Amino acid sequence: MKIKEAKVITHSLSKPNKMPGFSYGLPAWECKTGSKLAKIPGTVCFSCYAMKGSYVMYKGVKPAQYKRLDAIKHPLWVRAMATQINSKKVKYFRWHDAGDIQSVKHLLKIFKVCKLSPDVKHWIPTKESQFLKQIPVDRVPKNLIIRISGTKIDGPAPKFWPWSSTVVTKSASCPAPKQSGKCLNCRACWDHKVKNVSYGKH
Repeated sequence: MKIKEAKVITHSLSKPNKMPGFSYGLPAWECKTGSKLAKIPGTVCFSCYAMKGSYVMYKGVKPAQYKRLDAIKHPLWVRAMATQINSKKVKYFRWHDAGDIQSVKHLLKIFKVCKLSPDVKHWIPTKESQFLKQIPVDRVPKNLIIRISGTKIDGPAPKFWPWSSTVVTKSASCPAPKQSGKCLNCRACWDHKVKNVSYGKH
């Protein structure tokens, strides 16, 4: 498949300034769990960053996210995504700088994309525990790490999955705030040896 053909199917990839590679942003309004948490004070999704700022300031962002969401249904989406990711010649990819997994079927499609891009390390942060609970850990591709997110600020990390992330008000492990908001050389989010990554509340 040619890159131009792939882009027609998947729409564009997103490029967060913080990250060492590309991402694939979906509309946060369509998060199954996050959209509910966004209405509850004290949760990590309250006042969601992906529902404000540049995500709504620039008119093209939200329509692009909905195009990507619709693209997941395309029968050639898996192949097209792998073509796009491999064409970027990057070592790291983040799924969903905005938005989240939509279903088990969606997650299994992502597994296929990861297998078709074996030279890339993939990372998915998610709050959709109901989908992960239907997937055996050993079914996850070796080049993909899925981190289940804690739901409350300063709350505990979920225990049912080997890798997690939390949001804390002090002593965060993520160094980005001290590095002009960028990952720079840190790759903890993609590292299977790092069981939990804690992000500072912002």
